[in-house]
Amino acid sequence: MEEKKLREVQVETEDIFDGVILNVKRDQVRLPNGHRSVREVIRHVGAVCVVPVTEDGKVVIERQYRYPIDQVITEIPAGKLDSREEDRLHAAKRELMEETGITADSWTDMGLYYGAPAYSDEKITMYLAQNLHMGKQHLDEDEFLNVEFVPLEDLVNEVLTGEITDGKTQAAILKAAMLLRRQNTGEN
Repeated sequence: MEEKKLREVQVETEDIFDGVILNVKRDQVRLPNGHRSVREVIRHVGAVCVVPVTEDGKVVIERQYRYPIDQVITEIPAGKLDSREEDRLHAAKRELMEETGITADSWTDMGLYYGAPAYSDEKITMYLAQNLHMGKQHLDEDEFLNVEFVPLEDLVNEVLTGEITDGKTQAAILKAAMLLRRQNTGEN
């Protein structure tokens, strides 16, 4: 198979940093041409994100401060897994409930998102949540965010104009818009 010719093989690995959210490794790899190179890799437990859509076509979004970029940005509800083995749908339901107080009757797996595959193995599973039920937020004690309801088409426009800069939110909003359009028109 052609893709085997592209594969790099780990020869050595060294732990650089072992943190709460991520681990950093420095790996020596053998390249397809037989030469060696270094790969610094962030290992992440994994995460989920959710596009919760109300009956009237509004998406539940969050405005949250992100320390690394020193900005408040627009995101969809999301969070990391408790372990690599955690069921991803279970994690998505937990994160939606904790951050927004919302539960949903209908869940659609929209696939995977790799935000930075050149240096991180973080794998985010994207979900569409429908048939929502409102409840009370249960934020972690170190979590601060504002919840808003925004029409899906407005969010699509904000993605296209660059107002929404978070990659997982961009991908998930566009995927959800396409899936809902197909649902509404009966396309496959």
